[in-house]
Amino acid sequence: MTDIPYTSVGGSIQYVVHCTKPDITYALSVISRYQACIGEEHWSTVKTILKYLKRTKNMFLIYGCEELILEGYNDTSFQSDDDDAKSQSGFVFKLSGGVVASKSAKQATTTDSTIETEYIAASKAAEEAVWTKKLHPRVGCGT
Repeated sequence: MTDIPYTSVGGSIQYVVHCTKPDITYALSVISRYQACIGEEHWSTVKTILKYLKRTKNMFLIYGCEELILEGYNDTSFQSDDDDAKSQSGFVFKLSGGVVASKSAKQATTTDSTIETEYIAASKAAEEAVWTKKLHPRVGCGT
């Protein structure tokens, strides 16, 4: 498995996620965990992601409404990683129905309760909401 460009392809997928395809953020976070010791199943997952990208390369979003409404959602999974008991959290922000920002990642710290996990996730989502709101002065916040 040493001759497979796993890290390089992972970096390319990361570029695609940040520029055009935020819907594969979770898949990217999963394959990024195994860059040090990849196996055949990890490479198979990368190939599946690449096939998906090839099938959807001609799909795009069109924003066509008068008022730009920003909606945000976040979620967590308490201690979902069996290796180190860390939680997974993520958020997604939609602008007039289309995804403009998303992230899914393991939390940096191990928490003792689900409420701590939720607070950390809400804090990260709030940071992104403030940044996205500053991006365009016409953006309103949905309820």
